[in-house]
Amino acid sequence: MSLKQARAFVAAHHRHHQPPCGHKFSIGLAAPGGELVAVAIIGRPVARHLDDGYTLEVTRLATLSVPGSCSRLYSAAWRAARAIGYRRMITYTQGTETGASLKASGWHPVRHLPPRPGWSSQTRPRRNLGTDNIARTLWQAGAPPTTNND
Repeated sequence: MSLKQARAFVAAHHRHHQPPCGHKFSIGLAAPGGELVAVAIIGRPVARHLDDGYTLEVTRLATLSVPGSCSRLYSAAWRAARAIGYRRMITYTQGTETGASLKASGWHPVRHLPPRPGWSSQTRPRRNLGTDNIARTLWQAGAPPTTNND
């Protein structure tokens, strides 16, 4: 699906994030009647040190709470990424989220990240996007799971 379509769905239905600016590809899931019920936007890793040319990141996933839709999209995104030569896919969940859809899709938690204060400073003020001071978990598919819980 187009980035424009995926961004519109995320803007309307994601619980705590705005749509990302770009993507490598986006995929959607339709109900039997054709209604779009979930989307995933996949792009380069946001963290520069993870952008090695072999890794992609699910930057947004939004759903209308259709059972199994998140797991189906995580699995489909990883299959598509592998098919075009990527070796690893990552995503993040907030500390309060269980990651059940990721576990069901065969993904593994890599690292539990503590809350960070955000990117704003006196010399470079930035608005809070709703993700400051929130613990996160980094998940991955493809590479062997690690046990680093820093």
